[in-house]
Amino acid sequence: MSPLLLVGAGLALLFFGGDLLVRGAMALAARLGVPTALIGLTVVGFGTSMPELVVSVDAALRGTPDIALGNVVGSNTANVLLIVGLAALVWPIRTAGLSLGRDLVAMLAASVALLPLFWTGGVSRWAGAALVAALALYLAQSIRTARADPETTPIATASLPRAGLLTLAGLAMLIVGARALVSGAVDIARDFGVSEAFIGLTVVAVGTSLPELATSLVAALRRQSAIALGNVVGSNLFNVLGILGVTALIAPVPVAPRFLTIDLPVMAGAGLALALLMQRPSIGRMAGAALLAAYAAYVVFAVS
Repeated sequence: MSPLLLVGAGLALLFFGGDLLVRGAMALAARLGVPTALIGLTVVGFGTSMPELVVSVDAALRGTPDIALGNVVGSNTANVLLIVGLAALVWPIRTAGLSLGRDLVAMLAASVALLPLFWTGGVSRWAGAALVAALALYLAQSIRTARADPETTPIATASLPRAGLLTLAGLAMLIVGARALVSGAVDIARDFGVSEAFIGLTVVAVGTSLPELATSLVAALRRQSAIALGNVVGSNLFNVLGILGVTALIAPVPVAPRFLTIDLPVMAGAGLALALLMQRPSIGRMAGAALLAAYAAYVVFAVS
């Protein structure tokens, strides 16, 4: 199979696999009586980040760390500039009254925490353990907060065996899709003389962000601003602490100089821009267009 077909098949499997995994896991959680808030925090948060996890781990094990790291950094940049930009173009995102302050601060803090790690030239297993521990502490605090609020347990819409089958099928599709995407991306990079870092920051990063893209666009169409923004903020936090942390635990990730000097500052700047935009009553279409223009400029600069 040609590299382009491999990438296309990988992207399709990641998209549909991520959807199956989230739907199956939510149905499974409902059958087991898990409260709604905890489902949104854990199942959906981890579920939409599973493509990034599988791809980054597979890339690290295959000896292509630039794709593994580019996937995380590039996904976070695309989540803000591309996904929020597109969602705002679909319908202005109302930010007034949203309670995402703590999550936004945590997202920015996680981005800043990468600076000393990248400065050392690699993310070691000890650093990976620290990132995962930070995510565990954040989740524990969030779960305590969620339990303090009134909530309901969702009604189960699928039998336990069906929910389990959907979850396993989604996970299997993610694994196969990740291997196809990474293999095709590496071949394209070699055939066209493009760096693996660029492929990871763009093609792979956008591909693994498809679940977040679909979620935010649908949320924008349904005027669900909290979901459209919360999905992006939560995914970015999971990507840095969870995806990069777990990947480094499995295989330490060396950091190429460009990630420290170019890509991390862009990622952090995008996060800061989102924080500033959320201080306004809404993120309008003009702001959305500006975010998309910034992403286009970044991609052009990255390939040059």
